Amino acid sequence: MGFLDIKQATKFYGSVQVLHETDISVEEGEFLVLVGPSGCGKSTLLNMIAGLEDITTGEIAIRGRSMNGVKPADRNIAMVFQSYALYPNMTVSGNISFGMEMHGIPKAERARRIAQVADLLQISHLLERKPGQLSGGQRQRVAMGRALVREPDVFLFDEPLSNLDAKLRVDMRTEIKKLHQKLGTTIVYVTHDQIEALTLSTRIAVMYGGYVQQLGTPKEIYDNPANMFVAGFMGSPSMNLFPAKVVDSSGKPAAEVRLSDGKTAAIPFADGALSSNVGRDIILGIRPEAITDRDGADRNSQSVHMVDAPVEVTEPAGSDTFVVSQIGGKDVTGRFRADVSVNAGDIFPFAFNMEKAVVFDPQSENRIA
Repeated sequence: MGFLDIKQATKFYGSVQVLHETDISVEEGEFLVLVGPSGCGKSTLLNMIAGLEDITTGEIAIRGRSMNGVKPADRNIAMVFQSYALYPNMTVSGNISFGMEMHGIPKAERARRIAQVADLLQISHLLERKPGQLSGGQRQRVAMGRALVREPDVFLFDEPLSNLDAKLRVDMRTEIKKLHQKLGTTIVYVTHDQIEALTLSTRIAVMYGGYVQQLGTPKEIYDNPANMFVAGFMGSPSMNLFPAKVVDSSGKPAAEVRLSDGKTAAIPFADGALSSNVGRDIILGIRPEAITDRDGADRNSQSVHMVDAPVEVTEPAGSDTFVVSQIGGKDVTGRFRADVSVNAGDIFPFAFNMEKAVVFDPQSENRIA
């Protein structure tokens, strides 16, 4: 049993099922991120934990106590919303203390908690200002402060950074991670941004179509995606996914791929993987950092293989150059060193690190190796 247990939870709106049987157990101090595209069910699940949405079937429990039918105010949770939801006529101090006042916490204790949280979030100098006098980042800190002073069992974050500009979003991401490391609080965090999910979480639940597609650590999700949706959704740039066929190449199983110039190449699998699948059509998945120039390839890998392929596009990105070729009719992106001399139209040697390759079934889209 975990600190927060979601057991076979479902949600229907009339006859439409938006969340299918969901089982997640969150340990105390964990940072769980629910990530997926719009409409995948992540915000619905968060609202069910908060008590803002009823559970159709199943159970949600906190500290072993069932939350089914328990009002939001009686769940000892605190929520940080996308919109901040601050009272414009109150000062920062008033916004932070409002929830404590409603729960009858003595004034001296309120003052202590406000001072403690304001110092932690570096907003002590803003306590007498009103929300209209604050920047977006400052307002988000106030919203977080209002949640922190509650000292709840579970913190719920509903896309809290989506209204911020790109740089501030990165800064606040770092602040939230620091906060979790300092306090060791239990957090469930919703986002559609997979970079936020990978950088913040201790575990990720990738959601799509009302189902949890995969639940695991950031490394498990990134390196060992359970299916093609997870592989393509997590990572930036996303994993390359292109058709291939398992063939026998000099007595070893290899992925045969078709290049844009009409030629084919056979790329051997690492460790003889898929030796029993010769002749099978597959989808090969490999991340851009595992496709690079010869000198940039992983020197510790025992399975780096060169493929001479036509270059379609080069995209300089400062510390790297992204190089695109077409394989199996799909654009395939490699992450090359910034100083590599390569141009569109070149036939260039791409180094494939097949130790990092994964294989999916084209019909079920599930991983097979």
